[in-house]
Amino acid sequence: MSGGSIPRLVIAAPSSGAGKTTVATGLMAAFAEAGLTVSPHKVGPDYIDPGYHSLATGRPGRNLDAYLCGPGRIAPLFLHGAAGADLALVEGVMGLFDGASGMGELSSTAQVAKLLRAPVVLVVDASSQSRSVAALVHGFASWDPEVRLAGVILNKVGSDRHEELLREAMDSSGVPVLGALRRDGRAGTPSRHLGLVPVAERRTEAVESVAELAARVREGCDLEALLALARTVPELPDAAWDPAAQLAPAGDAPTPQKPLIAVAGGAAFTFSYAEHAELLAAAGAEVAPFDPLRDEQLPPGTQGLVIGGGFPEMYAPDLSANAPLRAAVAGLAASGAPVSAECAGLLYLSRSLDGKPMCGVLPAEARMTERLTLGYREAVALRDNALAAAGTRVRGHEFHRTALEPGAGADPAWGLTHPERRVEGFVSGGVHASYLHVHWAAEPSLAGRLVASAARSAAASGGAR
Repeated sequence: MSGGSIPRLVIAAPSSGAGKTTVATGLMAAFAEAGLTVSPHKVGPDYIDPGYHSLATGRPGRNLDAYLCGPGRIAPLFLHGAAGADLALVEGVMGLFDGASGMGELSSTAQVAKLLRAPVVLVVDASSQSRSVAALVHGFASWDPEVRLAGVILNKVGSDRHEELLREAMDSSGVPVLGALRRDGRAGTPSRHLGLVPVAERRTEAVESVAELAARVREGCDLEALLALARTVPELPDAAWDPAAQLAPAGDAPTPQKPLIAVAGGAAFTFSYAEHAELLAAAGAEVAPFDPLRDEQLPPGTQGLVIGGGFPEMYAPDLSANAPLRAAVAGLAASGAPVSAECAGLLYLSRSLDGKPMCGVLPAEARMTERLTLGYREAVALRDNALAAAGTRVRGHEFHRTALEPGAGADPAWGLTHPERRVEGFVSGGVHASYLHVHWAAEPSLAGRLVASAARSAAASGGAR
């Protein structure tokens, strides 16, 4: 089997709340337990579902977002992530045809399915319907003839009789039923203000939940038929995405100094795309993870710092109590070393979060609010900085219920150009801090520039921190 013909399925739904994550994660775990190497993928910018996918498969959960990365990168990124897999499963986002607001099919599950030439299995919440399920599936199957809706999994089925009625209705639809799952709350995945609780915050319970999902899927789904369907895919003509090759066109050759870039992780900082660390390594960095909740110092020899997204608001007292690390982060920033901070990282660098002292790198105060800020953004770098050259244009995503006062420094990180025009974030010395989540695969020069900045900073300071 060549890389372009990796068996693959897209797991979609008519709308949010139908059970895509439950079914997709259960399928991933069931196939992995059967001995297959399963590659997990998620449509859209979501960071949390891929954590459950990774737990189910033992491989990094990877995102496929046509808005953030462009449609032309979807198949290459898929092939990169799925290399060596026996099966790839792609969990969709929202409803099958829902995409970026006002931009047609862009970033929708349907668009990704077409770009991957992958059959779609529709997860239908059957809890309040019987014969109507056939009409619903018929509508989705006929809406876009380029989308191959090849099977249905009936979710939240109430009883044997209910399942019988549903299957009878589906017999005339021409779309086979590949599974039926009963209503069951045993394998719950708890939620809060931004969605599911990340795996890193409930590891033991998450392991149990994923095992229960796998058992439910084995009992209710025809795994052999699903695998056979996944094997009907055509060859993808694209070449796999290669981080080193992506850096080359921008002239970002790996630095010979191999600077050490510390990357925040642990329960408070769970939001990161796998390709970011791969790009940093390809640019010549040594990548060292650390946990701001547990580690009192940065990794020895740290010459640059990446603090991604997450839930620092849930851990503000613990983050604040780790005064030695806060001081180390502030000291690194004061030295001029490059620091890239997104969303949670922005809050961590502020003076305080909900009244709890943070690192004090930025002249701003952060707090939780009732207002959800959510959506895709387009932005431009307004001045040269450690992460981006002036004029660099990116697409990003905002997703938070916090506010920062002020919301931008004298030198903002980005000028937002769509869907609204405003400045946002902070650039100061080597620090670039912003609410905006950016997928570096779409702009690999960000990683190359950060690593080069770390190498220059290290050389200026004699190579040691």
